[in-house]
Amino acid sequence: MITSKKLSAERLDEIKNFPVKYSKDSPKLTSEQIMRMKPVHSEYWKVEPVKVSLSIKIDADVLSWFKSKGKGYQTRINKALRETMMQSTL
Repeated sequence: MITSKKLSAERLDEIKNFPVKYSKDSPKLTSEQIMRMKPVHSEYWKVEPVKVSLSIKIDADVLSWFKSKGKGYQTRINKALRETMMQSTL
């Protein structure tokens, strides 16, 4: 049974500090290798992200640069934000 209880700080530390053992059969992967990983049955993972409309302030030169690349500037901004999010090590 899965519960929705939050993990305590002590439990999070325990999980974070759990020793990881790498081997020939289970090598340590680089960030690049992890980013390239895809599910075997990708047709089951075709989930479209939910788009949310919002209003933000962005530097005029940044917006101008994205717009100068042509149609689809909002998609390119979203892609840049997603790449930054995926590289984050929070």
